[in-house]
This record gives sequence, C-alpha cells and structure tokens, in this order.
Amino acid sequence: MRSLIGIDLGGTKIEIAVVDPIEGVTYKDRVPTPQHSYIAILEAISALVDKTLEKQKLERPLAIGIGIPGCLDPATKLVRGSNTVVTNGKPLQQDLQQRLGCQVHLQNDANCLAVSEAVDGSAKGCSIVFAVIIGTGCGGGIAIDGKAWTGKNGIAGEWGHNPLPWPSAEEIQAAPCWCGQVGCQETWISGTAFALDHARHTGEQLKAEQIIDSMRAGDLEAKRSFDRYVNRLARALASVMNVLDPDCIVLGGGMSNVDEIYQALPSEIIRYTFTKPIATPVLKAMHGDSSGVRGAAWLSL
Repeated sequence: MRSLIGIDLGGTKIEIAVVDPIEGVTYKDRVPTPQHSYIAILEAISALVDKTLEKQKLERPLAIGIGIPGCLDPATKLVRGSNTVVTNGKPLQQDLQQRLGCQVHLQNDANCLAVSEAVDGSAKGCSIVFAVIIGTGCGGGIAIDGKAWTGKNGIAGEWGHNPLPWPSAEEIQAAPCWCGQVGCQETWISGTAFALDHARHTGEQLKAEQIIDSMRAGDLEAKRSFDRYVNRLARALASVMNVLDPDCIVLGGGMSNVDEIYQALPSEIIRYTFTKPIATPVLKAMHGDSSGVRGAAWLSL
C-alpha cells in the first residue's frame, strides 16, 4: 500500500504528514495558518502539498485527507462551525480538489483524532471512543469501531459548543462565543480560555504553558486557575459520560500535554456523573500532536 497524506488545518498551524500504513509518520511539515484570508489558506495548503511531494519524491496521490475545526454541511457541502472562521460558508473541499488535482476527503479534526487513537493509539480495542481537542479551540469527536460517527447533520461530537454544565454565577456572565451563542464550553475549557480566565483573575497576560510553569514553580494564583480549569473540564466530560457512556475518553491538543490534568480529573468528574463510581478512563493521545493529522491521512483511503 502506498503512503498516505493527511493535513490538519488548525487555528494556528497547518500541518501535513506522510503516513506509511506500517511504519507510521515518515515526514511532517507545518506552516502558520493565515487566519484572516480564505484564499491564503488555500494557497498555503497547496504549497505545502507541492513541497511535500517534491521533497519526498512522491507521485500526486489519488486522495488526501484533511481534518478541519468544523464540518461540511451534508446538503450544501460548505464548511460550517469552524473556528477558522474565514472558511465558514466556503466550498473548501471543492476548491482544494481543483487546486490539488486529486480527491479531498474532509472530516472534523476531533473525529480524526478519535479515529487515529481508536485504530492504533491509546484507545485501541475500545468500541466507542470520545476524543477531545483542547487547544486553540475546543471540540469533540466520536469513533465507533474505528470509524468516525458524524451523525445525520454532520455535527455529532460538536461538544465544544454545548453550554458549560452547572455554571457558577461568574460563568453565567460569560462573554459571547464566536459562534453567536453565550457560555459555550470553548469559552471556558480551550487553552485560549484557560489563559483568558487567568488574566481575568490576576491581570497577568500569560500563555497557557506559562501558567502551568508558574503553577509547577509554586505560584498559588496559577494553581487556582488550574483548579478552576480542571473543574470546568470535569463538568463538561461528565455530561458526555451521562449521554454517551463511552469506553474511554482521549484528550488531544495543547492542554492534553499537562500531565497534572490526568491526576486531578478523575475525582472531579465523579462529582458530576449520574452514577458513581465510574470506570471510564481518561487517556492522553498516544500519538500526541500527530494524532489528528494521522487520522486525516486514514481518510484518504
């Protein structure tokens, strides 16, 4: 079987990977996402594919898989629900097929993560997998028996735009989400939201990783911010367990690399699930930052 090509279109970066079905990822490259120009995104993806084919001495593939932070409308085939907002309402699949000269298969990025981890990652052997991306934005995806479950309307797993459950008085006074709703989980449990919450309470404009470094150095305000974050994440995941009751939950995205989350989260989740105790493990994505792009590569089959 020939190597597969996958692309992960994220809020801050576009990553491409060449995946050998046996050896795994054999090549990766990435460029920043042009966040304010749809045409620039098309050009960046096209250039990244051309560069990869040339450097790896590969023939143009029959198909390429792409994970996006949104989904295709089943009726119109236009992008919707993407936090890379310039792609919303655009025929991304059609435009990329014309530019790349091959078939393009688009799928929600969290679904790509779920498939990657279910096939040969930390969720291997699990029938129902709920995967979470907590990075620039916040999203969820579902894999059943190793295949993405998208639902009738293509929005299965769009967990990031459910409201944060059991909100406090502070959380009810939330700022609007980019999607037009108020109180979305993306505004509370993405990595971006973690940094904004810390800034609201402390006045410190720090990146998420800097807050974690401060917590590890003994900063009490950073620890309070982390505790608030874990509690919100626990509430959000408890609502998934109450509805889907998956075999496991897999975390991906930048915040998934914070090991302290896995120590603190289980006891917090149990506070909110309908039944107690629960046996559902919360796992770190085995393939890390490559998991989404690996899942996208599998789409090309």
